[in-house]
Amino acid sequence: MHPDPELLTTAEQQAYRLLVRLAGAGPDELARLAGTSAGQAADVLESLRAKGLVTPGPTFHALPPDVALGDTLLRQQQSLESARQVVAALSEDYRSSTRRRSAEHLVEIVVGAQALRRRLREMQDTAREEILWFCRANPIAMPGPENAEEGSALARGVKYRAIYERELLEKPGELASIVESIGAGEESRTLPALPVRLAIADRALAICPLVPDESRGVGEPTAALIRSSELLDALVALFESYWERATPVLADTPRGDLPAPEALLLSLFVSGMPDKSIATHLGISKRTVQRRLDRLMALAGVDTRTGLAFQAARRGWLAAPADPAGQPRG
Repeated sequence: MHPDPELLTTAEQQAYRLLVRLAGAGPDELARLAGTSAGQAADVLESLRAKGLVTPGPTFHALPPDVALGDTLLRQQQSLESARQVVAALSEDYRSSTRRRSAEHLVEIVVGAQALRRRLREMQDTAREEILWFCRANPIAMPGPENAEEGSALARGVKYRAIYERELLEKPGELASIVESIGAGEESRTLPALPVRLAIADRALAICPLVPDESRGVGEPTAALIRSSELLDALVALFESYWERATPVLADTPRGDLPAPEALLLSLFVSGMPDKSIATHLGISKRTVQRRLDRLMALAGVDTRTGLAFQAARRGWLAAPADPAGQPRG
């Protein structure tokens, strides 16, 4: 490892080591041993004298290097620490500036139902692993029947998990579409209410409308596209927390020995649908729904609907739906 030029050059190091071994020498003797001219040897000796490493001539003697070079090393250490602090300050300025510039690309605002539909379709078309979806009762950009992208995404292996507001299940035709989606591979759950509309692709991109329902009608729908960030992580955590609390719309696999029609009715009941909506979906009267639920209660050995829901989960009395593809609602 070569020393810093401010301390000793290679010629000065060689000359100093010769003087240590010789216990003193003049320019001529040093030149002969070092293989240089007398003039060059004289210049090197004068430089060593100026740095406090040798005594004055004509015979030069080596002096302790730690005394002579100690102050120089200390100054260099102080200079190095100062330079380190400057580099640290400049690095922080660079990181702060980069974060400010990058923040502009983390959140993008999309205005208009058409633009929002296009982004929802692009998000599903490019998804590779998973789509997470909060489906509120009143779609603002993409009603379920218009979402043709889910079928192809499911076909190429993209996993869908959707949570539907209870009110949406009660709208004519919606439950049938959800049942078809479940048959195609979607995992569907329901809750009485959801806090926001939300779609997340591969935990790398989220689309979240910004205008609350009570403000709708005053302008075009506005949404935020949120890319990988702590904000996106928070939205994923929000979805997962609601997913844990939500009730499956229908069971994923048929279990138990309950006849399929009764199992389907029971699944709709357990998902929280009112009797009237169950009746509409099954094409029977509300009174028939009540009679069939009463028979299921008797079969389960309970006298309350709460007890029936508990026994249904315990005994595996929930049926899977039939297949073809369906779509969640945006």
